[in-house]
Amino acid sequence: MKRTSPLLFAVIAFIVGLNLRPILASVGPLFSVLQREAGLTATQFSLLTTLPVAMMGLAALCGPWLLARVGAVRGIMFGLFILLVACLLRGFSASPQSLMGTALLGGASIGTIQALMPALIKKEYTQTASTVMSLFSTGIMAGAAVAAASAEPLFSWLTLKPALAMAGGLALLALILWLTLVKHPQGEKTAREDVTLPSSRTALLLIFFGVGTGAYTLVLAWLPPLYIQAGWSARSSGYMLAWLTLTEVVAGFAVSALIGKFPDRRVPLIAVLLLLLAGLLCLVFSPGTTPVLSTLLLGTGIGALFPLSLIVTFDHARTPAQAGKLLSKVQGGGYMLAALMPLIAGIVRDSSVSLTSAWLIMSAGVVLLIVIALNFKPVVDVQAR
Repeated sequence: MKRTSPLLFAVIAFIVGLNLRPILASVGPLFSVLQREAGLTATQFSLLTTLPVAMMGLAALCGPWLLARVGAVRGIMFGLFILLVACLLRGFSASPQSLMGTALLGGASIGTIQALMPALIKKEYTQTASTVMSLFSTGIMAGAAVAAASAEPLFSWLTLKPALAMAGGLALLALILWLTLVKHPQGEKTAREDVTLPSSRTALLLIFFGVGTGAYTLVLAWLPPLYIQAGWSARSSGYMLAWLTLTEVVAGFAVSALIGKFPDRRVPLIAVLLLLLAGLLCLVFSPGTTPVLSTLLLGTGIGALFPLSLIVTFDHARTPAQAGKLLSKVQGGGYMLAALMPLIAGIVRDSSVSLTSAWLIMSAGVVLLIVIALNFKPVVDVQAR
């Protein structure tokens, strides 16, 4: 069967990406509401981010198994369906147990999609793979922006449970588009193939992706509570997270447009990491008082780093089979590592009134990423070793 056209698939991939963060991004602006109506402590609140991110990691590790037995197209279809169910279940119950259960279910579905989409892109859209991957990643960040901006207004209009369930509408749209427009290529299943990359290089890629994504999950979960603590309203804190995420979207589009000009990925990597570090230091030394500056710095740094970390990993795969296996390792271990940052922040928040320690720990992590990035010579040199 003829494959879906590259342009149409790029649009659908972007729409699918829109669904992969609302279940996380919608909870931050509702921190006070969830504490009041669901009785969550700060540590329990952090689990609403930590659990799905950890499940993303576990699901990613199963990516090659799913690719071999189910196929990317069917696997993504199942992932969208499970995500739809997770969103809708939140419309029936907002108890701590229900919120945790749907966080696990949603994280598993998101991880499945994130593991299978790159392998499908690598195999079927080789000539435009970097661009489609960047659009998919940018869609992920755009979905977070929409969810953050709409969380408190939806709560004011619909109350808590319907507001949390509204993300299911977008998941339903993506599922319908996927079922009707994405074709099953002949011989979609990819043969198993070992990754020839040294284990030390794979470990560096895993740590790089994990710590970088940890910055994203930390900001996603705890930036709105930081502004609420500084005296902002829940709606304003949600808007600020949305603006930050929109800055990430712009940065993601910039990566998509300019990445071809940088065969040596170290140049853009070091630049965006320095921006991210500066944004974190704003939160350390002037928490809640430099919103515009910290938003621009954090948004640009995180928004460019996320697709860049995927592209750098993508660069190390020579074949579709290697892409699926390598990305499953990097994303699997990386998301488990990233899941720790919101949890650490929640524990810090329960034990003190300041999140400064969490931002300092993340700043040290970014310094580590700069050191790692210096080792990412062009892939041709790496593979020739």
